[in-house]
Amino acid sequence: MLFELKTNHYKLVTIHMPNTKSAIKALRQSRKRRVKNLGKKDAYKSAVKEFKKLLIAGKFDEAKQLLPKVYQKLDKATKANVIKKNKASRLKSKASKMLARPK
Repeated sequence: MLFELKTNHYKLVTIHMPNTKSAIKALRQSRKRRVKNLGKKDAYKSAVKEFKKLLIAGKFDEAKQLLPKVYQKLDKATKANVIKKNKASRLKSKASKMLARPK
C-alpha cells in the first residue's frame, strides 16, 4: 500500500505497509512529528528571512521589533529538537550583530 503525506513542499512516501500494530502506530506518530517539525523549521527560517529582508531594505526600526520574534522561533525550534542549541545561538548572535552594524 502506498502512503503519501503532503505539506507545503515536502512529500513523504512510504511504500510498504508496516506488519505489526505497534509499527503502524509508530509510522502514524512519526508522520505527525515530521509535519510538526517541518512546520517549526519553516517558521524559524521564514522569520530569519523576513528579518534579513527588513535589514536589506533599511527598515531598522521594524527589524528591531521583529528580533524578539526571531529569537522566539529559534528557541521553540531548539526546544523541539528541530535544530541544535548551538545553531540557534549562532543565528541569534548573527541577527543581533547585523542589527547593531553601523547603518
